[in-house]
Amino acid sequence: MSIYAVSYTYTDDVATRDEVRPSHRDFLRALNAEGVVRASGPVDGGIGALVIVEAPSEEDALRILDADPFATRGVIAERGVRQWDVVIGGLAG
Repeated sequence: MSIYAVSYTYTDDVATRDEVRPSHRDFLRALNAEGVVRASGPVDGGIGALVIVEAPSEEDALRILDADPFATRGVIAERGVRQWDVVIGGLAG
């Protein structure tokens, strides 16, 4: 398994984001309990987020997050993914 840093940039639809946030966080907490999402949180004052995912491939990491309520409700304007080879710290293999 590899570690992937998935970045979200949100749309300007703050009302929908606020409405969906509890289910978005429940979704990520469940994946964290399974060991799939290793860390997650907002960046840049809340205009986006960073989700650290453990998955077999970049495609799998994105596919897992396709079910995120933020994605299904259309509040993610842009999503990017990069493989991250962690060598120091709690996520290091």
